[in-house]
Amino acid sequence: MMEEEEFELAEDLEAILHLTPEVQLAIEQVFPSQDPLDRADFNAVEYINTLFPTEQSLANIDDVVNKIRLKIRRLDDNIRTVVRGQTNVGQDGRQVKEITRDIKQLDHAKRHLTTSITTLNHLHMLAGGVDSLEAMTRKRQYGEVANLLQGVVNVLEHFQKYMGIPQIRQLSERVKAAQSELGTQILADFEEAFPSQGSKRPGGPSNVLRDACLVANVLDPRIKQEIIKKFIRQHLSEYLVLFQENQDVAWLDKIDRRYAWIKRQLVDYEEKYGRMFPEEWCMTERIAVEFCHITRVELAKVMRTRAKEIEVKLLLFAIQRTTNFEGLLAKRFTGCTLTDTTPGKRPESPLDPTNPFLEDEPGEDVGGEKDDDLSRPRKPKAPDNPFHGIVSKCFEPHLYVYIESQDKNLGELIDRFVADFRAQGPPKAGTEEGGAVLPSCADLFVYYKKCMVQCSQLSTGEPMIALTTIFQKYLREYAWKILSGNLPKSNSNSGGLTITSLLKEKEGSETAKFTVDELCLICSILSTAEYCLATTQQLEEKLKEKVDKPLVERINLTGEMDTFSTVISNSIQLLVQDLDAACDPALTAMSKMPWQSVEHVGDQSPYVTSIIMHIKQNVPIIRDNLASTRKYFTQFCIKFTNSFIPKFINHLFRCKPISMVGAEQRWSAD
Repeated sequence: MMEEEEFELAEDLEAILHLTPEVQLAIEQVFPSQDPLDRADFNAVEYINTLFPTEQSLANIDDVVNKIRLKIRRLDDNIRTVVRGQTNVGQDGRQVKEITRDIKQLDHAKRHLTTSITTLNHLHMLAGGVDSLEAMTRKRQYGEVANLLQGVVNVLEHFQKYMGIPQIRQLSERVKAAQSELGTQILADFEEAFPSQGSKRPGGPSNVLRDACLVANVLDPRIKQEIIKKFIRQHLSEYLVLFQENQDVAWLDKIDRRYAWIKRQLVDYEEKYGRMFPEEWCMTERIAVEFCHITRVELAKVMRTRAKEIEVKLLLFAIQRTTNFEGLLAKRFTGCTLTDTTPGKRPESPLDPTNPFLEDEPGEDVGGEKDDDLSRPRKPKAPDNPFHGIVSKCFEPHLYVYIESQDKNLGELIDRFVADFRAQGPPKAGTEEGGAVLPSCADLFVYYKKCMVQCSQLSTGEPMIALTTIFQKYLREYAWKILSGNLPKSNSNSGGLTITSLLKEKEGSETAKFTVDELCLICSILSTAEYCLATTQQLEEKLKEKVDKPLVERINLTGEMDTFSTVISNSIQLLVQDLDAACDPALTAMSKMPWQSVEHVGDQSPYVTSIIMHIKQNVPIIRDNLASTRKYFTQFCIKFTNSFIPKFINHLFRCKPISMVGAEQRWSAD
């Protein structure tokens, strides 16, 4: 019976365990075997023939079968052992999980126990700390309180989730009550040491107050702010009395005394109270900043009251002293107590060095200027002053005095330019001045630069726009009064000339309507207008760099540049008209010649000689005087050509009637 079951099992295995060639090959590589039974191409017939090669060997068939059965049983035993081992491993895994679960429970219990012990320790520390804190508060032992209070507050944070427990909530309320009592007590101590009434400072117990400041660092920030506010107010109370609006020292001419007073007070504070307040409170800077705020308000008030007494020199003096003081603050303090800082300005790009707006102005004082050589490397820009404008902002509403003064000064400057031009006359021909830019032009723009730098140090807001309007006004006046106003008047009269009069002209005679000096003057005015045009463009760019960004669009000098362009065009037109008019009599004489009466071909015609003479007289003078502005000399030549050639052709057609000999004279001799 058992044999039949084993045979059936073997058949089932034969049917089930049918492996693919790839799997069989892999098994052979992992478990190499020489047993024929393990071969993929196992052949049962060949295997039996191997076991029983002859008929005589069949006598041992029972022994062979028994060996095979024994081998099968051993394999079955091995399989059972492996299966039992796998079952034991599963049981071991379950046991490990049960042990691990028990260990986790122990870990949780340990963690809870540790937390409970820590919480109990914190509770013990909190209860003891609150008792000690209350006792030290009553005794004003601020030195011990400062350290203890911070520790109590830190421990109390661990109990925030336990505030539902009455005992914990009670301890929290006791801590808050102690903090409140400490704040009230410390403020009272400072009030006693530095009373608000009266300017005399008795100088309280600095050691106690120093420890009180350490406690205030742990308390509500409002306590610290109140201490700072009261101390600074008391420290500056004397200033408010000494420099009241009705006092003589309150006016701008004695503004130095304000800044000298605060310097002494800061030195006095450092000596007496420098160690009383924590360094991170920046008390020295806070005192200086509050002084600046008070000074700005007081100066604005007194200037509003005495606005009619403000003169430009006095205003500039006060502004310069104030900006110097703001610079001193920037060197001494970091500005960490300020809420607003001055935004940085855009870096200034290098421009063409031919006009006064293109040099850097580092270190220029209000009212002074210094031009740097552009060939030297630029110095790195100094960091922005966080204190800029903290006091000087109060002067901005009164800068109209400065603007009006510059309006007056520029008006006087233009009048002086006009007077100097009349007294000295135009540039002389044959000298280095002939055709050169008028000196008054450079003087005007140098003064413009001084005003621009000065005003930008005072304000970069609306006053800069007002100054720009003044600049525009006097650029136009300069163009009208100095340039256009001094252009020679064209009174050309192309009266008819006869051939006889042309023959009487000698080479080099002055037949042009403008003299050589007048031609030099026109060229000089043209060169000056070109300089003004280029410099005005750079002035506009510089103003846009200086002014606040929201106001940039209001800076526009296009109209003034157009005015100078008009002066240039008018100057060129005058030169063209002058030479054109000088050639007109010759053209008129040419058209009036009796060409039908010419009997023989002669030398060059008199009218040709006259035209050549005028061109040789005028053009070299104009060329030499416009040497620095070649493009405008080229424009002059083009415009003269465009004017003269059509006129010459028109007169040419008027030469009728004309004989063959006359035409030959026209063609060959001319």
